[in-house]
Amino acid sequence: MPQIAQIADTYASQIFWLLLTFGFVFFVIGLGMVPKVQGTADARDAKISGDLDAAKAAFARADEAEADYKVRDAANRSAAQAVVAKAKADATKASETQLAAADAEVAAKIAAAEARIQAASNAALTQIETVAADAARDMVARISGVEASDEAARNAVKAALAHG
Repeated sequence: MPQIAQIADTYASQIFWLLLTFGFVFFVIGLGMVPKVQGTADARDAKISGDLDAAKAAFARADEAEADYKVRDAANRSAAQAVVAKAKADATKASETQLAAADAEVAAKIAAAEARIQAASNAALTQIETVAADAARDMVARISGVEASDEAARNAVKAALAHG
């Protein structure tokens, strides 16, 4: 078989070129390019890890800020409610003071009006007694022809008014 004999002649040459090609590939790609690619991948992994750590820290700061905001909001809400309660209390106190002053004024007006009514009632009663006494004296004079004194007529009218 002549093909086998030909393979044996070129076998050493093929092994040499195979080893030379693999050596070239190993040194150029394996020792030259792979470390650069690996370095880039490591740098990318480190950057991703750093970004994740920064994001976690940012989330933690955001949570702290939110908690601080909630505390401040609750404090502000409490302060606002205290201000509203104080304003309500002050308004109630002012209203009570105004109502008390108005009640006192109304009570004074009512007392003055009652005094005027009482005075008018007494004046009217006095006039009624005077008119009734004059009428009684005139009736006695017409009916009996006797002149009654003013004092006797007034006493008779007072007795009649007292007994109804």
